[in-house]
Amino acid sequence: MTTLGELTTSIAHEINQPLAAVVTNANASLRWLAGDSPNLDETREAIRRIIRDGKRAGEIIGRIRALARKAPPQPGWLDLNQTIGEITSMLRGELHRHRVSLQTQLANDLPALWGDRIQLQQVLLNLLMNGIEALSGVSEGPRELMVSSQKGTEISDGSAEGTLETPASADTAGPHVLVTVRDTGPGLYPQGLERLFEAFYTTKPQGLGMGLAISRSIIQAHGGRLWARANAPQGAVFTFALPIREVGSSS
Repeated sequence: MTTLGELTTSIAHEINQPLAAVVTNANASLRWLAGDSPNLDETREAIRRIIRDGKRAGEIIGRIRALARKAPPQPGWLDLNQTIGEITSMLRGELHRHRVSLQTQLANDLPALWGDRIQLQQVLLNLLMNGIEALSGVSEGPRELMVSSQKGTEISDGSAEGTLETPASADTAGPHVLVTVRDTGPGLYPQGLERLFEAFYTTKPQGLGMGLAISRSIIQAHGGRLWARANAPQGAVFTFALPIREVGSSS
């Protein structure tokens, strides 16, 4: 709920866009129907756009309600790239307000994943908002945020020289999907790295210290792992891995 409160400006922007388009097309329809020879083709097309934008506004409100309500998990087969796209669309206003450039590199060969879409959206929302907030304090240099997805066959601990790993990382065999959120912010502080995923630990003045702890619990409940490391030359990288299961599997 705290995160949704911070997103008020972005939410208002996202809902205002389709509503403004509805009003514009409705006014255009009235003009095309006026007079002795109404333009029915243009009117029909404008009405189709009204329906499209009305549905879009309803979908935005539906996503917000789903994120806010305390509902039991509802697992199912989902398109992870589509789930990422829904969250990045919701964050357009925040990205613009903080002058952050978002890039996506989404693999086009990802299989369907078994999981709770709303819970995974909460994880993505938390990681992306953390990146935006980190970048908002950058006075010099680029403010860049990237989210990527890819398939993998094993999860390494990423313990190469120059990286910082949390205890949440682990080696896991088997096919999986990796989602990475990378920023060019001030980065991770070594003295707080071991506590990064602890409940109520935060480095933000008004943070609750619950976002990463809840995110890790969600990913672990999906049979995956969530970890962090330093970005080069600066910033932070958060990655989570989710197992790939065969469609129809009851596990």
